[in-house]
Amino acid sequence: MNINPDDSLRVVINHHDLTWIASPESGVERRMLERLGGEVAKATSIVRYQPGSKFEKHTHGLGEEILVLDGVFSDETGDFSAGTYMMNPPGSSHSPFSESGCTLFVKLRHLGPDQKEREVIDTNKAAWHQGMVPGLKVMPLMKQGLGSTLVRWAPQTFFNPHRHYGGEEIFVVDGVFEDEHGRYPAGTWIRSPHMSMHQPFSQEGCTIFVKTGHLLD
Repeated sequence: MNINPDDSLRVVINHHDLTWIASPESGVERRMLERLGGEVAKATSIVRYQPGSKFEKHTHGLGEEILVLDGVFSDETGDFSAGTYMMNPPGSSHSPFSESGCTLFVKLRHLGPDQKEREVIDTNKAAWHQGMVPGLKVMPLMKQGLGSTLVRWAPQTFFNPHRHYGGEEIFVVDGVFEDEHGRYPAGTWIRSPHMSMHQPFSQEGCTIFVKTGHLLD
């Protein structure tokens, strides 16, 4: 299955405009943003667990990143509430489930040998650091290799024009993110290719998940 497989093309999707697609496990559904492959695929998706649903134990051949958007996500290592970021490195395995239900932003099969140790961050408690312009705060997430970052924009924050060497991927967690190309409310996923350029800002304020430099191939 191929959904937006070409990293050289800009893509903008709000997942709320997509339908839920059943997974092989009862009660687990997905909204597919990009996908290259069958049931085992390089993919970016919104995943919803109904209360009491579970996924059988599986191995992440090329790793996984998860951001819990709402509810409580669990596996044999613990319970992870909304705002938890998790990186499961290549070769790791787990048996995920959710007693109360949850919604996740998930990236699959995109990591490599730089990611060796599992990382879990409660972004509700981790420290924010000053960004490059007033009104911008950043929270580093994945610390091994090409990392992922949360970025918080105060209302009326404007950034400089810049070019994305290696591309950029954004998921709007809350608020409204903007640039000269459009306005992107919560739930929007944006993939900008290698050497693309924009001048981002937020008039209303927002929080975004950002991943850069991983779209060269």
